[in-house]
Amino acid sequence: MRRLLVLFFVTLLLGCASTAPTAPRATGDLALIIERASGHVTLASTTSRQPYARIGGLGDLSHASAVYSRDGRYAYVFGRDGALSKIDMLEARVVKRVVQSGNAIGGSISQDGRIVVAQNYTPGGIKAFDAETLELLSEVPAEYAPGQFSKVVGLADSAGNKFAYALFEAGEIWVTDFSNPRQPQTQRFPAGKNPYDGLVTPDGRYFMAGLFGEDGIALLDLWQTDRGARKILQNYGRGEERLPVYKMPHLRGWTMAQGKVYLPAVGRHEVLVVDATTWQEVGRIPVRGQPVFVMARPDGRQIWVNFSFPDYSKIDVIDTLQGKVVSQLEPGKGILHMEFTPRGEHVWLSARDDHKILIYSTETLTQIGDIKADAPSGIFFSSRAHRIGF
Repeated sequence: MRRLLVLFFVTLLLGCASTAPTAPRATGDLALIIERASGHVTLASTTSRQPYARIGGLGDLSHASAVYSRDGRYAYVFGRDGALSKIDMLEARVVKRVVQSGNAIGGSISQDGRIVVAQNYTPGGIKAFDAETLELLSEVPAEYAPGQFSKVVGLADSAGNKFAYALFEAGEIWVTDFSNPRQPQTQRFPAGKNPYDGLVTPDGRYFMAGLFGEDGIALLDLWQTDRGARKILQNYGRGEERLPVYKMPHLRGWTMAQGKVYLPAVGRHEVLVVDATTWQEVGRIPVRGQPVFVMARPDGRQIWVNFSFPDYSKIDVIDTLQGKVVSQLEPGKGILHMEFTPRGEHVWLSARDDHKILIYSTETLTQIGDIKADAPSGIFFSSRAHRIGF
């Protein structure tokens, strides 16, 4: 009898041990890293600075981007091959994947988190999907004239489940209201020649589109759309010199700090400084190459700048208080993207040709860690879930 009791308690203890729950993982400090060459993403923790999963089978990720659900649990990855993949960041698995076009260039998520919208090159237009099921709800073809379709670029979410985006061939900015996601309503605004990228200001008020076919930037006040789009920074562009441009800068990588806007100059080794109230240029900061991303630490004190060919290995750090470059770094080969932790103590850099994510302290400007990844490009933190335009 005694032996039976001992066996019973041993079995009970073993059963409890085998069913003990694993430590739960929160979603506020997660990272998704695009591995552009292999169709994989690596998932990591920004607290431990360590990866915890790798997921493959995601197709062409050569120009991929991602957005997050409101709670940060799900990431929606937009592939260059037109695929939209929903990834469970906690269970580290693909929930669903749909190929929704022939050539896509990113997407966004609605203010209420219920609608995911993809922007497409081929066929031109946008498509809206249910964020839970990825059911197609509606689409807006970018047919700007009978039988003529445009590439869509610069898609950004704004208040009221509206999305603003630019049409490259059409030279227009469109704003589509998905308040009724199955019957969207669209407004059209002339913008200028060949808008190539766009962004929404952090307060959600303005949509800006850079112009490839002419100098200047198109600005649309989303609070007062009846006024239409207007052109600002008439000299922003390649100008009369027609300088060679190795890679168009990403306006999505611009920044606002200390009441000023910092923009990558086109074809020049400069960062432009613009007054955020008057939209007039107030200064220029020399840097070591043609800027691609000009990104601010969350407190606005530092601005980190990376460059196009042949200066892929360089990073310049600008102090906004001094208005000049205070540090010149060469962290690795092929620095493509940067992402700051929410409070700005660290910045993650994707070193494509070193096959690593490099993690730097923004206080000491020294490397404190790295994560292996196969030709990494985009880095997307789950803190983006709570920011408009991301």
